[in-house]
Amino acid sequence: MDSKPSASRPLSAAEHRVLTELDEVRLRRLRERQPLPEPLASALATVLDESDVVPSRDIPPGVVTMQSRVTVQPVDGGPLRHITLAYPAEAQPEKGQLSVLSPVGLALLGWPVGQPVQWQTPDGREACWIIVSIEYQPEAAGHFTV
Repeated sequence: MDSKPSASRPLSAAEHRVLTELDEVRLRRLRERQPLPEPLASALATVLDESDVVPSRDIPPGVVTMQSRVTVQPVDGGPLRHITLAYPAEAQPEKGQLSVLSPVGLALLGWPVGQPVQWQTPDGREACWIIVSIEYQPEAAGHFTV
């Protein structure tokens, strides 16, 4: 695998973020049960309000959904990282299982391979990674209720 994002893939933004119906419902429930500090609360509201929502069976296989295992890389060409997008109760950052309610988790959710995603780090810096690949997406594997 190339250690840099493909030159054939433009670093332009995809037009719309896409969520599965199940992910959208679960995230709305999480928001109701777990108050979030700003700017995460606003970021989650934006994800929920501005995403296209499709049935789980209709999500393209190259889109990051909940429980997806993805490879990302800083756009400046830093090392590849392997991440599983997890619900907060399942998050284990030391094992690469990042909470969807973290800045980077929200940044990744719903975007396709090749998409650059930006978020603000805890120390206030802007970070940008590109989604290099998806090793596992539950829906593509026929797991529609994970």
